[in-house]
Amino acid sequence: MRVVVQRARNAQVTVAGKRIGKIENGFMLLVGITHSDTIEDVKYVADKVANLRVFEDKEGKMNLSLLDVQGEILSISQFTLYGDCRKGRRPNFMDAARPEFANEMYDAFNQELRSKGIRVETGAFGEMMDVAFTNVGPVTLIVESK
Repeated sequence: MRVVVQRARNAQVTVAGKRIGKIENGFMLLVGITHSDTIEDVKYVADKVANLRVFEDKEGKMNLSLLDVQGEILSISQFTLYGDCRKGRRPNFMDAARPEFANEMYDAFNQELRSKGIRVETGAFGEMMDVAFTNVGPVTLIVESK
């Protein structure tokens, strides 16, 4: 499992011109699933994301987690995170999980975050989406389970 974590002042996702998800302060996540991911991977990454200390405390140091600041998450499924660009000019997506399995793991990941008390908005799995956000810092990290 591979997740790009971006600290966001705000974020939203639209499908066919209709906004389907919006958050204010928190994380904009791009979530990639591979064939070998398990529920243990989901739990590990969700715990890591929820507890990453990347929000400023009163001294301006990154000491607070999403849970500490009561932040929100916009979670976007992103199979292209497993695109292999090493050969040729067209990415190879063989490492991305099949849609049925990926959707199941993506839903489990979002539920795991919700179980921690985090408000999670999502995109539409498998749809063409427009995602807009304001990256704060900027802070962008990659969290992987393997």
